[in-house]
Amino acid sequence: MPLKIAVVVGSLRADSFNRQLAGALTRLPAADGHTFTFAEIGTLPLYDQDDDGDQAASVKALKALVAGSDGVLFVTAEYNRSIPGVLKNAIDHASRPYGQSAWAGKPAGVIGVSVGAIGTALAQQHLRNVLAYLDMPTLGAPEAFLQWKEGLLNPDGTVGEASAAFLDGWLEAFLKLVETHKG
Repeated sequence: MPLKIAVVVGSLRADSFNRQLAGALTRLPAADGHTFTFAEIGTLPLYDQDDDGDQAASVKALKALVAGSDGVLFVTAEYNRSIPGVLKNAIDHASRPYGQSAWAGKPAGVIGVSVGAIGTALAQQHLRNVLAYLDMPTLGAPEAFLQWKEGLLNPDGTVGEASAAFLDGWLEAFLKLVETHKG
């Protein structure tokens, strides 16, 4: 059954490692037949509760993307041992006003890559805490803490041979979680 997946990349840099990883994940065999739509979080204003009654068009677009998706794939960088502010801002926007969260009940996958040996382990743990509060069933295993190094991705943007089977298996597990919750 084809699934619609919203992809939220927690980094704004055009050539960010996590944006590259997200693109590569959408080209793995497990992704075939599914639709992956990247959320644009860089245009969101800073969250201000005073705006809950009249949310910006970019906020409404994010909420519509999430609401119209079967699941959400978070591909995040790690900044100062936590999630990037731009990602937290996006999460806050789409969860508000209180009681109108676009995230509630949406299955989530959390993955990320960094130059450090533990990848984005701490950012992923912080993100999982937030997603639990937002009532997002989140893939627990397998976990994927990736180190950016030569061979992770090929020059054409596909996943390198050494990581392809693992990442395809991870994506397949995430998509199975989404299917389970789709009903």
